[in-house]
Amino acid sequence: MLKRSLLLLCGLLCAQFAWAASPAVRMPQVESPNRVLLVGNSYLYYNDSLHNYLRRMVVAADPPRGKTLQYKSATIGGASLDHHNIDWLTQPGRIGIKEGFELVILQGLSSDALSERGQTNFRKAAAEANSIIRARGGRIAIYMVHAYVAPHKQTHPDNDRKIEAFYTAAGNELDALVIPVGLAFREAYLRHPELKLHKSYDGSHPSAAGTYLAAATAYGAIYARPALGNSFDAFGEVEPTVLRMLQQVADDVVKKYFGR
Repeated sequence: MLKRSLLLLCGLLCAQFAWAASPAVRMPQVESPNRVLLVGNSYLYYNDSLHNYLRRMVVAADPPRGKTLQYKSATIGGASLDHHNIDWLTQPGRIGIKEGFELVILQGLSSDALSERGQTNFRKAAAEANSIIRARGGRIAIYMVHAYVAPHKQTHPDNDRKIEAFYTAAGNELDALVIPVGLAFREAYLRHPELKLHKSYDGSHPSAAGTYLAAATAYGAIYARPALGNSFDAFGEVEPTVLRMLQQVADDVVKKYFGR
């Protein structure tokens, strides 16, 4: 009984601490962007790709926008952010988008926040990307990754705190919007432990439900609109009851993280 009480107390204290970091950027820096590029690795391209999920949520809420939205995704399996040629990717007309990207979402290695080397590499690559993209009239957003779960060998209860602290600090350093996907995963598991947001075989990559939660969180952070009630249903790959739970979690996390 005593052990259980101590674990509960620890969980509550960790939950409070996990929300301690405060983002400097609290509202979208690009008003309802049409030209969006996502740069990252397999965390983005699993399950028909996060950029497709996110774009479909935007169109579901505003069908006429389907004619104007231009979403692209540049991903390399197992890649860190510095593996991408941001200068080349964001040149107007280079990858099929005539005008410059209004928003570029940057996602690094899943382990970047967990080591000094990873943090240094991400910060350097993100700063260089930020300079290039701003010079072309765009802005960046930083994608806060989700933590590992079992059976991944790097699973640890402190990872959520490290991830939040690192990505929030990185966003503040670059005056960039942070998309709190990692916090959404954590909150979803706290509320609904039965959810399967990770692939069971590695405890790392997102399931279809995990990608949906990431898209709903990105939607709220980037477009400042609620995900709850959005009609995009992942083509039935996410059960309706689960979908509504994920939408609610995304809305609550975005609201709390940004203090809206």
